[in-house]
Amino acid sequence: MTLNILFFSITIRKRKVSYEEAIQQEMVDKLYEQYRDRQMSIHHIM
Repeated sequence: MTLNILFFSITIRKRKVSYEEAIQQEMVDKLYEQYRDRQMSIHHIM
């Protein structure tokens, strides 16, 4: 009789975001929102 056992250990750590990364992410979020608003306004015109 053979018993094969496989174990996985997953560790989740909170990633520390640098100031520059936070600023970059905020700018990306704003641009995405502007793009989405523009798409919605074009959609409402048609």
